[in-house]
Amino acid sequence: MSVDADPAGESGYPEHPPRMGFFTDTSVCIGCKACEVACKEWNQVPEDGLGLTGMSYDNSVGLSADTWRHVAFIEQRKPVADGQDQFRWLMASDVCKHCTHAACLDVCPTGALFRTEFGTVVVQQDVCNGCGYCVPACPYGVIDRRQDDGRAWKCTLCYDRLGAGLEPACAKACPTESIQFGPLDELRDRAAGRLAQLHAAGVADARLYGEDPGDGVGGDGAFFLLLDEPEVYGLPPDPVVTTRDLPTMWRRVGAAAATLAAGTAAAFAAAALGGRR
Repeated sequence: MSVDADPAGESGYPEHPPRMGFFTDTSVCIGCKACEVACKEWNQVPEDGLGLTGMSYDNSVGLSADTWRHVAFIEQRKPVADGQDQFRWLMASDVCKHCTHAACLDVCPTGALFRTEFGTVVVQQDVCNGCGYCVPACPYGVIDRRQDDGRAWKCTLCYDRLGAGLEPACAKACPTESIQFGPLDELRDRAAGRLAQLHAAGVADARLYGEDPGDGVGGDGAFFLLLDEPEVYGLPPDPVVTTRDLPTMWRRVGAAAATLAAGTAAAFAAAALGGRR
């Protein structure tokens, strides 16, 4: 595991508060959707449809410009010791991961996306020009453009509340403390303890997702305890920051351009020399 980065410090905050984040323990999520409602109410996120989708009790499908918290209901049959299948629901509240190495920040041409002093990633709607570059850049498919104005929207980890010393609305509303908010280092320690507790209780499939600073995005500011493979929850198994290879690509482009320019110059020189003869 690599040493954790300091995204706020690297973004120009020499003196800043601890990096804040979410730890979502899906083992105690009851699917009440209080987090979805609290998020929409506090952030004035528009209603995005109330019809059932056919995906269990999920009526919001996934994260979008108008859904910053999404509670997934996964109906699953799991083999038990006697050879019978046992039905279970896996419920999980998904959110923007506030990546350590955030590709959306890398590709934004206007500076609408910025890193806060808390290490989170926020969109400034009054600066966003709706180019949409950030949408395919996100390895999790989180950020999205709103249909009526084309601008990008996503979870801000309630930046306005953090500035006032309050916890995000979703964590405040969660009745089971499935969504836990606090300094990221403390959350990682707490998550490791919870994982050990579940393993000791015989829940062998329990695992942490997004907590490792050595992963392809440098660790997430919002990470999870899952009870099955990430793909079951619609999460990529091995996310990688999509701009990782950009420096190498630009170096190769520069080398190719220099070679082309040199070849063109040599051709013109040869033609000019031939004309003098």
